[in-house]
Amino acid sequence: MPLYEHVFISRQDLSNAQAEGLVEHFSTVLADNGGKVVESEYWGVKTMAYKINKNRKGHYALLKSDAPASAVQEMERLMRLHDDVMRVLTIKVDVHGDGPSVQMQKRDDRERGDREGGFGGGERRERPSFGGDRGERGDRGGDRGGFRR
Repeated sequence: MPLYEHVFISRQDLSNAQAEGLVEHFSTVLADNGGKVVESEYWGVKTMAYKINKNRKGHYALLKSDAPASAVQEMERLMRLHDDVMRVLTIKVDVHGDGPSVQMQKRDDRERGDREGGFGGGERRERPSFGGDRGERGDRGGDRGGFRR
């Protein structure tokens, strides 16, 4: 069977127990339809980048499943109908990662020095120079386009 990862966000005014109850509820939906949940994680309340349904925060949860497509479709359908679930994301993966997700790892494990490649790994480089410093722009006397000091 295909492997999936599901992340969903539930309303901020739920208690932790209610949010974890949603994880259990949707795990049983998958199990009832021929799938199984390999691992589930409750990430807690996190601040979102923008408001969703007048909520600034939400309870985040992750489900890693091994289920047929029909079971995933049924679970997503029920999630979208549920009043407490605000967003759902399902991704089909080739292999489930070992150990906890990045959200569950300790903060000091994710420090910039521990990353490989990208912006955090390697030596520090100077910023590229685009046209020199501000002193080369010359005198800008006169009116500054309506801006007054």
